[in-house]
Amino acid sequence: MIHPPRLNPGDLVYISAPAKLMDPKAISFAKNLLEEKGFKVLLSKNCFGNHYYFSGTDEERMLDLQFGIDHPDVRAILCARGGYGSIRLVDRINWANMLREPKWLIGFSDITVFHHRLNKLGVQSIHGSMPINFEKNTTASISTLVNCLIGQWPHISVAPNQSNKPGVAIGNLIGGNLSIVYSMLGTDDQYDFEDSILFLEDVGEHYYQVERMFFALKKAGVLHKIKGLIIGGITDLEDTDPPLGRTIEEIVLEQLRFSTTPVMFNFPAGHIEDNRAIVFGKKVQLTVTEAEAKINYLN
Repeated sequence: MIHPPRLNPGDLVYISAPAKLMDPKAISFAKNLLEEKGFKVLLSKNCFGNHYYFSGTDEERMLDLQFGIDHPDVRAILCARGGYGSIRLVDRINWANMLREPKWLIGFSDITVFHHRLNKLGVQSIHGSMPINFEKNTTASISTLVNCLIGQWPHISVAPNQSNKPGVAIGNLIGGNLSIVYSMLGTDDQYDFEDSILFLEDVGEHYYQVERMFFALKKAGVLHKIKGLIIGGITDLEDTDPPLGRTIEEIVLEQLRFSTTPVMFNFPAGHIEDNRAIVFGKKVQLTVTEAEAKINYLN
């Protein structure tokens, strides 16, 4: 995998809004925060745009992201927020300069579409918080993001969960938003799940929808190919009347009933305030024991 260069003080971070329209106050907060961390910040032309649901037309949002990819001084592209819209751009973008002069692309949720494309191209990317969330994020969310940018990989350890499946696994870290990973199955951007460590998070789904997606992952062979599974925040779930009667842990573990694949629950990443940054495409070791659950980056 291609590893984009680490950032140094004074390097340029470009904020682009490739999906839903953005709150200008959140952009201003993020710009100030990044400048306090020592970076220069450039905003995309349509960062404050408004075209129905989106921050601009497909053409405007595409050109904004393309500008960041092609700009010789930009060292990292920070997506302003998710929502929906990345899928409308991914095939219109010329990604060639991400291979010639790789730079970090950062985001989560709907930005998982771009993580798929970059992983297919063999370029590492950062699943991390975005300006829409910065003001409410924990200190660890921001510090892990900055650390990833400057090449200090944060090993992350979490308290044990009684539903965890113990074991040790090594593989390239991939994943992102469950709904997006599910929607990309069978496409030309589908992840190569073989021998990977898969991270998943989501928000606002019904329990039965989450169960449906995990059935699909199993039937597509994904859960047989991966070496380990990390479940982050799966939050703000809705239930039916009558209820499905299943917890997230039960939904996940049912699909891995006869598997020795280690599983970690409650990883601090996703649509939650404590949204730690992780690097997709980087080799990690997942360790799950009765005492702890952690990921460590490997050289």
